Amino acid sequence: MTVSYRVDAGDPAAHRYCVTLTVAHPAAAQMLSLPVWIPGSYLVREFARHVVGLSATQGGQPVDVRPVDKSTWVADCSGARALVVRYEVHAFDTSVRAAFLDAERGFFNGTSLCLRVHGREDEPHTLRIGALPRGWQVATAMTEGPGRRTWVAADYDELVDHPFELGRFWRTAFRVAGVDFELVVTGAWPTFDGERLAADVRRLCAVQIGFWHGRGQAPFDRYVFLLHAADDGYGGLEHRSSTALLAARRDLPRRGESDRGDGYAALLGLISHEFFHAWNIKRLRPREFMSLDYTRENTTHLLWFFEGVTSYYDDLFVLRAGLIDVPRYLKSLAKAVNALAATPGRHAHSLAQSSFDAWIKYYRADENTPNATVSYYGKGALAALAFDLTLRAAGRGSLDDVMCLLWQRCAGTGVGEADIAQALADVAGRPMDAEMAAWIHGTAELPLQPLLAAAGVDWASEPATGAAALGLRLSEGVVSGVQVRHVLRGSAAEAAGLSPGDELLAVDGWRIRRFDDARQWLVPGRAFEVLLTRDQRVRQLQVQPGVAAAPTVTLALAPGARSGPDVCDAARAGSTAAMALRRDWLGS
Repeated sequence: MTVSYRVDAGDPAAHRYCVTLTVAHPAAAQMLSLPVWIPGSYLVREFARHVVGLSATQGGQPVDVRPVDKSTWVADCSGARALVVRYEVHAFDTSVRAAFLDAERGFFNGTSLCLRVHGREDEPHTLRIGALPRGWQVATAMTEGPGRRTWVAADYDELVDHPFELGRFWRTAFRVAGVDFELVVTGAWPTFDGERLAADVRRLCAVQIGFWHGRGQAPFDRYVFLLHAADDGYGGLEHRSSTALLAARRDLPRRGESDRGDGYAALLGLISHEFFHAWNIKRLRPREFMSLDYTRENTTHLLWFFEGVTSYYDDLFVLRAGLIDVPRYLKSLAKAVNALAATPGRHAHSLAQSSFDAWIKYYRADENTPNATVSYYGKGALAALAFDLTLRAAGRGSLDDVMCLLWQRCAGTGVGEADIAQALADVAGRPMDAEMAAWIHGTAELPLQPLLAAAGVDWASEPATGAAALGLRLSEGVVSGVQVRHVLRGSAAEAAGLSPGDELLAVDGWRIRRFDDARQWLVPGRAFEVLLTRDQRVRQLQVQPGVAAAPTVTLALAPGARSGPDVCDAARAGSTAAMALRRDWLGS
């Protein structure tokens, strides 16, 4: 191979990988760079800041390497002898986006470790794992190459789209619809029920492959789930033939327990989400992502579709696989509805704008984020629900049909908004431009309540209570008090003068460590005093409730079709139609 890497993890206590890059027949002024971001996570992360001690040689003689910018170097080469570049990478990021190494495990993405050799990106690349602590294993979906612990990739894009897990871990394999799957879990408790998780993941995979291909063949023949269980955490990152996952170990199934509750359901939803991405964004891509630029932001207005629609289907597939029941699914859906209602930024930022601004807003969250933007994950999922129920109510098909139509038309060529609009129109039998304008490019409220009612789902609202009623988002359980994280626009808390960063000490003279404790003595609607600290000074503010806060919504199955002498034919027919729509959407 003309471009090869050796990665050594022989010093885990120092959290340091040693990388050796060899380039056959380098250019005279060979440019090298490290990506500034990782596809799937839309933030410039400056991975080059972790590179230490970069040097180069040719034929054993030193080569001058000079920095060009924050993540690019030029090696002044002479002749055709191989260029050998050595450097270290500090690895102490426990997320799924970068690199980590300690005495227990190692993990890395190629975007954190593998310099890009400019002009040679389309050539084959090899990666070899060298020194490892005794007893460690390696897991990845990359194709194995010749030699021990060696893998090969067709080009640089493929190289950096395969994360690696290193260490001692639990692993199992299974086969679904002609695809070989591997499930790798690190950090689990000894009581972890791996067989239960593998069986459930297998059902999810079968349902999703059937969704996209029926009895046809998936676009990959091998797929690997890399799950790290930690004390706390939640997240995932999609790759073409694998996914890296992070979950709290308390949410993993344990032997002898039949129901792991909402935590395990959320984990299955995460796994479902990332697997769905193997189609929706890895192969069915925004047109802007067909050729990636690793040196800068890559923007699109369509993250609402690629992340939001995926977020809609993640829990829905957990339901379709029979791994949760309808009430639990509706509970999760209500959580998304409430989260959106408690986000004033939905009035200021459309889904299309939120998608485009992800690099500077969603992924750079601060104290004003809820007031300034809306999540293309959360609202995007609810917009997908609105499209799905609108199509189903018209009896013209569903969002399922839209997705499969886009797969047939656009996989491999890229998706634009016009493609989505055309697929919606083809399934609906009419243009859905008005819905696109209002739900995607506008800031109008989504018509979720009537759409859910037409699908046999009851919508009940209760007044918000506690901090939520005042427009406060808090961090509780800190050593000395209750910390204000966000103050929502137009809220009673904003009117009273509370600010992010305030530490709430007492309410009406009573010390608090949880704000809800104050509900024991506060009178609804009556003003109260808050004692707080801000910038080392103690302040006292009066809060006057009364500014309407978003109510808390619960969703439940409506009763079956109504009958009896006092029910008119139209009402009976409407109820029957709602039950039929609900069965079509959620199953029996």
